[in-house]
Amino acid sequence: MAADSGIDAGLRALRASFHYSVNTGVKPKIYLSAQRTGRPTRRDYTEDIREMQVRDARPLLGELSVDVGGFELRRKESSVSDYFDDEEVERVRYPEVEGLVKEATGAARVCVFDHLRRSSKEISAKARAPAFVVHNDYTERSGPQRVRDLFPDEADGLLQRRFALINAWHSIRDRVETAPLAVCDARGIRLEDFIATEIIYQDATGEAFTRAQSLERGGEVFYLAHNPGHRWFYFPRMAVEEVMLFKCFDSAKDGRARFSAHSAFEDPESPPDAPPRQSIEFRALAMFD
Repeated sequence: MAADSGIDAGLRALRASFHYSVNTGVKPKIYLSAQRTGRPTRRDYTEDIREMQVRDARPLLGELSVDVGGFELRRKESSVSDYFDDEEVERVRYPEVEGLVKEATGAARVCVFDHLRRSSKEISAKARAPAFVVHNDYTERSGPQRVRDLFPDEADGLLQRRFALINAWHSIRDRVETAPLAVCDARGIRLEDFIATEIIYQDATGEAFTRAQSLERGGEVFYLAHNPGHRWFYFPRMAVEEVMLFKCFDSAKDGRARFSAHSAFEDPESPPDAPPRQSIEFRALAMFD
């Protein structure tokens, strides 16, 4: 689909830089510490910064679907009082997000298994910096591995049926005015755009685990090579009760969206005194009959 045709026609757009990767034939690597350690992420890849249009997707709210373009926006208020309290987040917000994903997908069963906070300024052991690199959280190998990790006793049966890995992202303080999250429409991504990227896990001291240990943890994501056909969308000034769902993996190969891509970007329309972005991202496994 051409960049200015179909659903794109007439949408307000801005231009922003996106950090793509170059497929050099050498597998990129991400050196990642366990969550909530406060250690920074290090990336070993060949960067390719491209200026792209990012379109305001709010006029498309009734047309978007995780199964079509790979993303959509829903509303889900929460009873959580402190998003930096992990126990409260897991006890209260996990079931709320599970219900939201189940409603959006029609899944028979949903399990939220992880969450990650990000802040564009106040980096600490409780929040990582926004990820300004175009990526997708799972590959053909790491998607099924996640099922095996989560449900080792049920994995053989679950992998025989359709399953999907879906992220739910929202603000945890006011509206998002800096470093918003953009999603690349799944319909504009080619399979050859994906670059399998290895995650090398580090312990609390920063020492990397062996490659074998990393692979046992399902450590692989996709980075993306630039494609002029990529169509980027975002939802300006997302409020706390607005939740963006985006699909990272779908085992079904029936024409629905299987992978998308996402990245934070520097919004040229952000006010100079805008508060830093604080957000939380939930990772969910949706299982179907």
